[in-house]
Amino acid sequence: MNNLKPYFAVIFTSTRTENTNGYAEMAHKMESLAKLQQGFLGMDTARNEVGITVSYWESLEDIKNWKLNSEHLFAQKSGKEKWYNWYNVRICKVEREYDFNN
Repeated sequence: MNNLKPYFAVIFTSTRTENTNGYAEMAHKMESLAKLQQGFLGMDTARNEVGITVSYWESLEDIKNWKLNSEHLFAQKSGKEKWYNWYNVRICKVEREYDFNN
């Protein structure tokens, strides 16, 4: 990540339904597509009972453009209809970061 200037994090937290049909494929497709978007800096994800995906972006405008991407809009609709019981999205400005290994 870039720790020289502030950037933004989109934190997507969710609980899933029991329906897994097509979820893994869509998640992989969205990750691949996000990597191609202007301003994308990286992504971290973890899932147990609650899933957390954090994507990192150069600007709020980049986040807005990603949210409005037509393929991403389709994935959002599918998630609401099939895969998520609940979800929350938070957007945060990252002022600095620390890496334990450095």
